[in-house]
Amino acid sequence: MFYPVAMSLPPPDPFLRLKARGAATNGEGRFEPYQRVRDNDGWDMPEDDRLLRTEVTEERPRSIINPVTSPDLGFDRSINPYRGCEHGCVYCYARPSHGYLGLSAGLDFETRLVARPTAPDVLARELARKAYRPAPIALGTNTDPYQPVEARYRIMRGLLQVLSDWNHPVSITTKGALITRDLDLLVDMAARRLVQVGISVTTLDPDLSRRLEPRAPAPDRRLTIIRSLAAAGIPVRVMVAPLIPVLTEPELEAILAAARDAGAGAASWILLRLPHEVAPLFRDWLARHEPGRAGHVMNRLREMRGGKDYDADWGRRMRGNGVHADLIAQRFAVATRRLGYAKDLPAPDVSRFGPPARKGDQLSLF
Repeated sequence: MFYPVAMSLPPPDPFLRLKARGAATNGEGRFEPYQRVRDNDGWDMPEDDRLLRTEVTEERPRSIINPVTSPDLGFDRSINPYRGCEHGCVYCYARPSHGYLGLSAGLDFETRLVARPTAPDVLARELARKAYRPAPIALGTNTDPYQPVEARYRIMRGLLQVLSDWNHPVSITTKGALITRDLDLLVDMAARRLVQVGISVTTLDPDLSRRLEPRAPAPDRRLTIIRSLAAAGIPVRVMVAPLIPVLTEPELEAILAAARDAGAGAASWILLRLPHEVAPLFRDWLARHEPGRAGHVMNRLREMRGGKDYDADWGRRMRGNGVHADLIAQRFAVATRRLGYAKDLPAPDVSRFGPPARKGDQLSLF
C-alpha cells in the first residue's frame, strides 16, 4: 500500500529480526513521494522471519575530494570513502544523506552501504593536477571511515598511503578501532606534522553506548584507542559528540577527564543535531529505550534549539543557544582549563606537499 510521505515513522516490520541496529524502522527519505507500509494480510508464515544483514555495493567515483563551504567548520575539503555507516548510531546527522541515493535514513543507512574502492587512485590523480593547492583534507566528517567494512575494503589505508606519499596533511574523525591497524602510516605522517585524529566519545556508560551506537567500539575501547595514538606521538583530540541533553550531558566533565588521562591533547563538543529524518528516528529510539526520560530530553533540546527539534543556522547548529547551551559551554571551558587541555592541536604542515619520488629521479641534497 502507498501513502504520502510524512515525518512520522512506519511501524517496525514484525517479520524482520534486528541484531545490533540503531534504527528500528525504514521509512522512506524526504525526497520520496510515497511511503511503503508492510501490512499483515494473514497469509504470512512464521518462516518469513528473517535477519537483516549488511549489504555493500561498490561505486566508482569520478572525483573524490569534496569542497566544503560551511562557515562553522575548520576545513574546506573532505573525502568520504563510504556512504552509510554500519556503526548504526541512531543520532547520526549524516543519515539523511542516504536520501540522495533513494534509500532510507533508517535501517538502509546502516545496512545498505556503498564503498568506493578506487578512491585512492582517484585521489592520486586529483593531487597531481597542476591547479591543485594543498590544505588539510578531513576524513570522517560524514560517515566513519573506520567502520567495520573497512577491514575488508582497506580504502582508508590506501588513501593514507597516497596522502603520505604526497606529504599532504589530513585530519581524521572516527570512533572505529580499526584506526590502530594503520599506526605505522600514522606514526610516520605524524613525524612530518601531516596528521591529526579526533576520537568521538559519547558516553562512558557501556550499556547506553551499546543501545545508542550498537556496532561502534565500547567507551573503554575508545579510550584505549586514544591511549594508543597518544603513546605513538599522534596528535589526538577527544570529541564529546554528540552531547545529548539529560542523557549524556551530565558526563561531560567525566569524559573529558578520562580522555585526558588517556592522553588526549585537545577537546571539543557538539550538541545533538537532528536534521530532517533523524528527529523522528531519535524520538522513536527514546520511546523504545528511554521512555521515562524521553520528554525531558526533547524538551531540553528544544529549549536550546529555539523551540524546534533542530536549528540549522550557522553558528548555532553546533552549540545551540539559550541558558542551558551557555551553561554547557561554560562547563566545558572550565573543565578543559582545569585538566590542562591545549586550545587546539598543532597546525599541520602544508609546506612539504609535492609529488612522490619516482624511480630514476635525482635525490634532493636537503
